[in-house]
Amino acid sequence: MNFDGRRHHDMGGLAAGPVDLHEHHYEHWERRVDALMMLLTFRNPSHLRVDELRQNIEALGPIAYDQLGYYERWMHSVTQVLVKRGLITLDELGIKMEELDR
Repeated sequence: MNFDGRRHHDMGGLAAGPVDLHEHHYEHWERRVDALMMLLTFRNPSHLRVDELRQNIEALGPIAYDQLGYYERWMHSVTQVLVKRGLITLDELGIKMEELDR
């Protein structure tokens, strides 16, 4: 928690500078994360609820929260839920990540 009782992610009302409202290019993997979220939350809400996504993102420590990008935070949260639900294992995740690295 910050000195004022806020958690690190809670920046509402704080000075943050201008917000770039222009559309930007999404990387292929970012579009895939977005599609995965749609499938998990709308097609089968029992796999992932938005409140779980938010809770896992908000639970990130300040360093991880600042170092991870928007969709990286989503993927962290999604994997936390899928492992917790037993839909994937950490071993399966690790094997797939190694496979994709090659």
